[in-house]
Amino acid sequence: MTSAEIITIGTEILLGEIVDTNTRYLARTLRGLGVDLYRTITIGDNEDRIASAIRESMERADIVITTGGLGPTIDDPTREAVAKAAGVETEFREDLWQQVVETIGRYGRTPSENQKRQAYVPKGSLGIRNPVGTAPCFIVETTRNAVISLPGVPNEMELVLHESIIPYLQKRFNLNEVIKVRVLHCAGLGEGMIDEKISDLEMLSNPTVGLAAHTGVVDVRIAAKAKSESEADVMIAEIEAQVRKRLGSVVFGADEDKLEEVTLDLIAKRGWTLAAIESDLNGLLARKIPHAVLFNNLTPDALMQTLRDTRLEKDLAIGVSINPEERSAEMAMITPHGEKTHRITYGGPPRSLPYWAVNLALNWLRMTVEEMK
Repeated sequence: MTSAEIITIGTEILLGEIVDTNTRYLARTLRGLGVDLYRTITIGDNEDRIASAIRESMERADIVITTGGLGPTIDDPTREAVAKAAGVETEFREDLWQQVVETIGRYGRTPSENQKRQAYVPKGSLGIRNPVGTAPCFIVETTRNAVISLPGVPNEMELVLHESIIPYLQKRFNLNEVIKVRVLHCAGLGEGMIDEKISDLEMLSNPTVGLAAHTGVVDVRIAAKAKSESEADVMIAEIEAQVRKRLGSVVFGADEDKLEEVTLDLIAKRGWTLAAIESDLNGLLARKIPHAVLFNNLTPDALMQTLRDTRLEKDLAIGVSINPEERSAEMAMITPHGEKTHRITYGGPPRSLPYWAVNLALNWLRMTVEEMK
């Protein structure tokens, strides 16, 4: 079973100056190749720490992928760090230097002397062409490992990955499996209660089942490894059917489905119209429900009265208000069957209260509409 680890390199990531998107992209690519990703890590621009992380990863995993630190400046230490981890020196490669010269020449410029650093790679490594950037890539091979160093610039990394690295990995490690993932989105039950209902499924080895809690939403992830996508789909479908049977209407969607879209689609299929108001949510509900009206400081009674005034000729109306001091949410709804209210207290981080309240209100609306079939 082929395994991998990812090391992103850059002090700017650790300082929060930029967001690392490469890890997510690489993880999804490895998943599609049937490679098990053991762990990911971010290291600053320090040669010794990078080398240490690479050596540790080489002991655990077959494939080690680094991104970043291949530029021409002193604070781009990946080449030297990989060489140190492999126990070799760096060497100048004329062919890689010509790639650098050619790329810079396309911009009508002549490369500076410090850019020659980019043509130095660990001795004996495989040079990999970077057709859209000035940083050549390389692969250090051992009996077990492939240490692959890619650029940190996302569009460069992605192109080299698909053009050169994926074919290399498929051949070197005889990759003939895929890993597919199906994510079921749930609302109305907390992570602990969902865990109680499907805990035996979470003990499976293939497919695997895991939970991820968000604000007012819990995801159930089903991942299957198989020889083909169709085989993986069959494995996932069997477990998904069990999850849906046990959780029922708690499951509101899958993969790219969003709670607000599912709810609004359900209302539209009934041929109904919807009015919405919010209080003290800074437009959060309005970003999910078109034409929602914004208010501030509405009391529970005022919330319902305002909802009546706003409803006009709409079939449904939903109102949400929060009280940050009490960490509570007030909800009001008007349907063809009458009026109802709902109050819930919240024990999580204060900043998450608006998101939690909106998601619970949307799910309350979804469940109400489903019950009025």
